[in-house]
Amino acid sequence: MFHKLVSNLDKTFKFSTVSAHCDIPCKIYDPSAAQIAVLTMIRMVDLLEELNQKSSLTANEQAQFSRLVAQKEEHGLKAKAEICVIWGDYIKQPQLDQFPELHTLVHSIMLTASKAKQEIDKTVTLDLLDKVNRFADIFWQSKGVATFTATCPYPPAQTVVYPKLGA
Repeated sequence: MFHKLVSNLDKTFKFSTVSAHCDIPCKIYDPSAAQIAVLTMIRMVDLLEELNQKSSLTANEQAQFSRLVAQKEEHGLKAKAEICVIWGDYIKQPQLDQFPELHTLVHSIMLTASKAKQEIDKTVTLDLLDKVNRFADIFWQSKGVATFTATCPYPPAQTVVYPKLGA
C-alpha cells in the first residue's frame, strides 16, 4: 500500500531519480581495518603455536585454544569483507586501468584468507598480510596519498603499509 502511494506521488510530481555506487554513499573507505584483521590473525596463530608447544593442555588451555581459533576465523572473515567492500564499491575503471593487477590481487587475497582460516600456519597469514599491504598501497596511491611502511607498535610487530597523511 505504501509503495503504491509513493508510486502515485512520483507519477504526479516526477521526483528525480537518485543513485549511488554503494549502499550508503559515504565515501569512507580505508584498508586499515583489513590490515588489523590480518594482524589479529597472525597474533592468534602465534598464541596457538605457543599452546601447541605444550605436551598436553588443561581444560582452560583447551578453551583458550578454541577461543583463539574462533577469533582467527572471525578476523579472516572481516579481512575478506573489508577488502570486498573497497573492491566492490570504490574500485572503478580508472583504478583498474591504473592498477591492472587489482582483480587478480583481490582474488588472491580471498583465496589466501580462506587458507589462513583453514590452517594454523604463520607463513600463510604473513603471505596474506603482504597481499593486503599491497592492496592498501594501491588504494592510497589511487587517492594520490603517499605511503610508508613501519612495524606496527603491538604484537605481532609486523610491517604494515600506512598512508602518509599531512598535518
